[in-house]
Amino acid sequence: MTTLARCALHALALTCLWLAYALPGQAAESEPHVSAISTARLVTAEDAVAPNAQSISAALAITLEDSWKTYWRSPGEVGLPPEISWEGSENIASVELLYPAPTRFRAFGIENFGYADEVNFPLKVTLEDPGAPAKLSANVSILVCAEICVPEEFALDLDLGTGTGVDAASANLIASAAALVPEPADLYGVTLEAAALADDGAALVVAFSRRGGWQSPDIFPEMGEYTAFGAPDVRIDPEGDTMWARLPVLSDPVSSDMPLRLTLTDDGMAVDLPEVPLVSQVPAPPFEPQAEMTAVSELLWIALIAVIGGLILNVMPCVLPVLSIKFASALKAADQSAARVRGGFLMSAAGVLAFMWLLAAGTLGARAMGLSVGWGLQFQNPYFLTAMLLILTVFAANLAGLFEISLPQSWMTRMSSDKGSGYTGDFATGAFAAVLATPCSAPFLGTAIAFAMAGRPIDIVVIFTALGIGLALPYLLVAAAPGLVRYLPKPGRWMLLVKAVLAGLLILTAAWLLWVLGGVAGSAALLWVAALLAVLVLLLSPVARGVGRTRVGLVLATVIAAFFLPMSTSTPDTAMNAKLDAEWIAFERSDIPKRVAAGEIVFVDVTADWCLTCKANKALVLDREPVAGLLASEAVTAMRADWTRPDESISAYLESFGRFGIPFNVVYGPAAPEGLPLPELLTADIVQDALLRAGMNQIAQAD
Repeated sequence: MTTLARCALHALALTCLWLAYALPGQAAESEPHVSAISTARLVTAEDAVAPNAQSISAALAITLEDSWKTYWRSPGEVGLPPEISWEGSENIASVELLYPAPTRFRAFGIENFGYADEVNFPLKVTLEDPGAPAKLSANVSILVCAEICVPEEFALDLDLGTGTGVDAASANLIASAAALVPEPADLYGVTLEAAALADDGAALVVAFSRRGGWQSPDIFPEMGEYTAFGAPDVRIDPEGDTMWARLPVLSDPVSSDMPLRLTLTDDGMAVDLPEVPLVSQVPAPPFEPQAEMTAVSELLWIALIAVIGGLILNVMPCVLPVLSIKFASALKAADQSAARVRGGFLMSAAGVLAFMWLLAAGTLGARAMGLSVGWGLQFQNPYFLTAMLLILTVFAANLAGLFEISLPQSWMTRMSSDKGSGYTGDFATGAFAAVLATPCSAPFLGTAIAFAMAGRPIDIVVIFTALGIGLALPYLLVAAAPGLVRYLPKPGRWMLLVKAVLAGLLILTAAWLLWVLGGVAGSAALLWVAALLAVLVLLLSPVARGVGRTRVGLVLATVIAAFFLPMSTSTPDTAMNAKLDAEWIAFERSDIPKRVAAGEIVFVDVTADWCLTCKANKALVLDREPVAGLLASEAVTAMRADWTRPDESISAYLESFGRFGIPFNVVYGPAAPEGLPLPELLTADIVQDALLRAGMNQIAQAD
C-alpha cells in the first residue's frame, strides 16, 4: 500500500469517528458466522451509502475462543493466510484487505505469525457507481489453531442501501483496527541501515536505527511465497538507538533477486517497509549479547560436559571396533618398559586430540563457506568412506595374516635403535579410534555439540578439545599408571585367536562401512569398491609376490581407482537408504501439524545408516514389543527421517531443537504440539512415557 493510500485510509477512519458523534445512526452489520471456536461478521461505519460516496469504511471482525489463533498474510513455516473471495458483490469496484501488525507464537515447535483472541481486518471498499446501493458478499477461508488446527469456511453478506448515518461503536472499531496497520517507517523515525543475506542465503541480517530508541522490537520478514524464517536474534546497542537482528531461514536458502518486505513492531509501534534493498556487506552486531566473564564461565561448564560426553563415547555401541584396537594396543604394550608404555599411550591420546582438532578446523571451514555442519557428517561423504574402507581392509587383512607389511632393512635398523620406535603407530591408533567413534551420539554429547555449533570459533575449538580429552581418558589413565598393563595375560599362542577375532571385528566394520557407502553413493559404487578392495587384498597377499616391482604400482593404481572411480561413474541410489518398514512413513515436517491437528500422535525418528547408536535404538527398543506395537497402532504415525546423505531440511529440523547430531527422536501429540525430544539412548519406558504425555492415553480413551 502506498503512503498516499495509507493517509487516505486513516483520514477516512478519523472522519468516521468524528461522524459517529456528529450524526446519529446504526451501522450496517452482516449476519454473524458462529462456530464453537470463532465468531465472524462484516461491519461498516455507515448504515448506508451516502450521496456521491466513492468508498465505504468496513472491517471483517473475527473473535476467537480462548487459546485459539489465526494467521497473518505471511503465516510462518506452517499455517495458511486468510483467503477472501468477493464474487457475488454488487456495485463494488475493489476491496483491499489490510492486515494489522501480527504477533509471534509457536505451534508444533515452529514459529508462526498471527492473531489471538480477536482480529479486525480493515477493508478499503471502492464503489463502481458512487452513491448507489451496494452489496458486500465475502466467501472467507481461515485456519484456526490451538492444540489442533481447524479450517473454517463461511459466507458473509451485507446489503447497503442509500442514506446517511454513522454508528459510534463500529466507527471506533474500524478506526482502532486501522491504527494497528503498519505505517511508513519515517513516521516513527525508523531508518533502515542495512539488510543483507548471510551464510549463502541461510540467514537474513538487518540493522535499523530509531529516534527515541528501541524497547523490545520484533521483525516479520516476507521473502517469497514459501520462505519461512525463525525467531530473530535481536541485539540493541547500549545507547538503545541501533538495533541488529539475524533471522535464520528455515526453508530453502533465499537469494538476492527475491523481493524483501519487512514489518517491525516495538512497544505499540508498527512500521512497514514494502521494498527493502539488499546489500552485499553483512552488518555487524553492535555488541555481544553476554558479558565476557559470563561467556567464559559458561564455556568452561559446557567443556566439562563435553569431557563427560567424550568419556561415555568409549562404551557406546558404535565403538566396538575401537575397543578392539585399544585392546590390541594394550596387549602389545604388556611386555614393554613403563616409559615405553607411558609414551605409547600418550601418543595414542595425542592421536585422538589431533583428529578432534582436525574436525574442529573442518567445522570452522565448512561454517565459513555456509555449509551445514554437525557431529558425524563426514560419514555422508563417499570419499571419506572409501578412505576408511581402504584403511580398515588393510588392517583387517594384516591381522588375519594374509600379509605382513615389511619395511626396508635400513628403516628396520634405524627403528630398532630408536627409543621412540612405534610411536607413529600409537598415534595412528588413537586417531583411528576417534574417527570410528564420531558416528555415535551419547548423553551429554548433544548439549556440548549444540553449544559449539551455535557459538564462536573459540567455542568450537574448546569443546572439540574437551571431547577429545574425554575420549582419550582411558589412554591417559594407562599413561598415568603404566603398571596396569601388567594385569593383562602374558603373550602366547592364545594371541593368534585374539588376532583372528580382532580381524573379524574389523572385517565386520568394513562391511558396515561398505553398506553405508551404498546408501550414500549408490549400489554401483558399493560393487566397484568391493571389487577393488578384493583386488587390493589379492595384490598385498603372498599370491602376488611374483609380480615383483610392478606390485607397488598396481597397489597404488587399485587404491586410486577405489577412491575416485565409483564416485565418478555412479549415481546415488535413493532406494539404498530410503527403505521404510511398513509401519513407518517418510519424514515430512509440514505434515506433522496436520496430523497432530487431526488428533494423531507423531513419533519422529531421525536416523542414518552410519549411526550405529540409531541402529541399537531400533533393534533394542523401536522394533521390539511393547514399543513396536504402540508405533504400529492407529493412534500413532511413525515418521522416519533418513540423514544418511546430506539433507538441508533434516539439518534445519535438528537445529530447530538445538541438535547437531543423531540419534534424535521426538514425540508430538494433542497434549504436546511443540514436541517432546527424547534422550539419545532409548528405553521402552522412555518411549511409552513420551507417547502417554503427548496424549495417547486420551486418544485411547476416546476410541
